[in-house]
Amino acid sequence: MSTPLSSRDDALAWVSAHAASLNDSAADADLVIPRLGAAGFFRIGVPAAQGGSAGTTADAIEAIAAVAERSLTAAFVFWGQRTFIEYLLHSPNAALRERHLPALLAGELAGATGLSNAMKFLSGIESLSIGATPVGDGWRLAGDLPWVTNLRRPGFAVAAAVQPVDGQPPAIVALFHDTPGLTRTDDLELLGLRGSNTAAIRIHDVASGPADLIHADARSFIPAVRPAFLGLQCGMAIGLARASLAAARASGSAARAGLQPRIEGIEAELAATVAELKAGVADGRFAPQAAPLFRIRIKLAGLVRAAADLELDATGGRAYLVATTGGFARRWVEAAFVPVVTPSLTQLHGELARHAALRAA
Repeated sequence: MSTPLSSRDDALAWVSAHAASLNDSAADADLVIPRLGAAGFFRIGVPAAQGGSAGTTADAIEAIAAVAERSLTAAFVFWGQRTFIEYLLHSPNAALRERHLPALLAGELAGATGLSNAMKFLSGIESLSIGATPVGDGWRLAGDLPWVTNLRRPGFAVAAAVQPVDGQPPAIVALFHDTPGLTRTDDLELLGLRGSNTAAIRIHDVASGPADLIHADARSFIPAVRPAFLGLQCGMAIGLARASLAAARASGSAARAGLQPRIEGIEAELAATVAELKAGVADGRFAPQAAPLFRIRIKLAGLVRAAADLELDATGGRAYLVATTGGFARRWVEAAFVPVVTPSLTQLHGELARHAALRAA
């Protein structure tokens, strides 16, 4: 097990100090992964035999939440990195894992979860956007990924679902920043989270072979990794809700305005939802039954919005003044992102409706 090169408290202090710049610009974008990696954050919940610091997925969720309390941008990047690591941990391709996992855990290589398209594909929302033409024992790939986070320019790996044109099952492959034919666009012009290295990827005649195969069957792989994908993603909402609730409590107006019962009520709901999430991730119930996890994700998004509203109520007009807003304006923008990150609330509600229709049939 590797010893962190810096303390986690130091890394969290750095995130706090750079929260505004990470939201507003790309100036510090390439520093997030090395900072968190040097502090050992990406090793949390990874087996010691694989280079991790052991612990559980629940521990990793709490780590992402701790970062999200300070900056949703940094937490978003953390989630992408840790989810890509999870893909390699679930991959039968041991050589791929051994080749890249050490650099991912150390924060020397960025990992991007480019499976938004695949998640929508499995839900029947859209087709896979990357085609794969068989060549020898591999493929030539063509297509694009329109929105991918953690595409750190010094070096990144991204997971992508590809559709073989010969009728074989969709597969999951790893693509790399220096692969000939792969192009990273300029950063997308986001409303916030601008330090997240979010861009599009264009793929033109890219060679992909067995060495870079994460899994040969996307239809079986994605449901297997979905509990970790969504569970880790929930850490973003948990941390942001906690930050807004803490700010509401710290406001001198909260007690005077009679907001304490509302704050305590949302805190209790949040704690109960987090406990349900951790229990389900621990006992594996979300693998065969995804609907309860979808409901938790929807519930957490609602609690983020409720917590942000409470922070605004507690802060009052000071929240709208640049000199006195504190972190409220940033958190308000961050809260608007939670419902739309894939899978969006619209997609989750659609999935729940589809599950209900199947049960009724």
